[in-house]
Amino acid sequence: MKFIDETIILVKAGNGGSGCLSFRREKYIPFGGPDGGDGGHGGSIIIEAKDGLNTLADFRNRSKFIAPNGKTGGGRNKKGRSGEDLVIKLPSGSVIYDLETEELICDLERDGQAITIASGGEYGLGNARFKTSTNRAPRKTTDGTPGEERQLKIILKVLADVGLVGSPNVGKSSILAAISMAKPKIANYAFTTIHPNLGVVLISDYEKFVVADLPGLIVGASTGAGLGIQFLKHISRTKLLLNVIDISKNNLEIALKDVDVIAKELKDYDEELGRKDKWYIFNKIDMLSEKELEILKKSVNNKITKNVFFVSAKEKLGLDEVCENIIEYLRDLQ
Repeated sequence: MKFIDETIILVKAGNGGSGCLSFRREKYIPFGGPDGGDGGHGGSIIIEAKDGLNTLADFRNRSKFIAPNGKTGGGRNKKGRSGEDLVIKLPSGSVIYDLETEELICDLERDGQAITIASGGEYGLGNARFKTSTNRAPRKTTDGTPGEERQLKIILKVLADVGLVGSPNVGKSSILAAISMAKPKIANYAFTTIHPNLGVVLISDYEKFVVADLPGLIVGASTGAGLGIQFLKHISRTKLLLNVIDISKNNLEIALKDVDVIAKELKDYDEELGRKDKWYIFNKIDMLSEKELEILKKSVNNKITKNVFFVSAKEKLGLDEVCENIIEYLRDLQ
């Protein structure tokens, strides 16, 4: 299924049903009083968050959502049937804005969270409501009111504890595949990952965390270069960023240049994103000899003093240590 993280929809709640004009007519009661019933409520539009949904692709072919109108009231004081509420299910992590005013309406952060986004119209009154001591046969009724109508912009921001960032082809997807059950596309060329991938890392029966693998970032990503800017919003909710660096060429200068590029692009896109805690994951150590790796570790530790890990996604080396440290970090935040 194609990954879609933004869409615009029109929602229209149902109109309220009109009141009924009716008089009681029975045998032996030729001039009965008014018995026109009220109309029914219009159906409302409700938006609900649902875990397990991870794209807005369902909205490609449907952009209008219209709830049923309330029915007109009937004689014998029968109230019109109310229109059923229409429930639209969105992925948890969806943010909803009013398209016209750009007002933030709600942020769906948890499964089952729901909000009435457009209220159904109020019902109209039947003529029985207007009987008084001086007006025994009222002919007055009221119409139901229109249901609310609005255009919404929906933006999906994936819910993950940890975000994998880095240049293209540094092994982010390989790390995700190695530590979780996720099966991202992996190949030896840039921009293999073209949309966020999510994986759940199980530490024990009761402890887990979610990792998001994003398309690679390049110089200028914060202003539109490459694919990264389209998806940087997806790491705005993460608690921790893992900056993955390809060290297979054994060139520390190039590796640290990548570190600086990623840090700058994150900061340029969003100051708060630039301030998030970052760990540095030097990947592909299986491409180095033991001696090369030892020299590299000393050089890196002279430049970056903490939160540095050396791993091989291919051989699954060093990843258990990374995961154990992540779960400890997340525990401390609780």
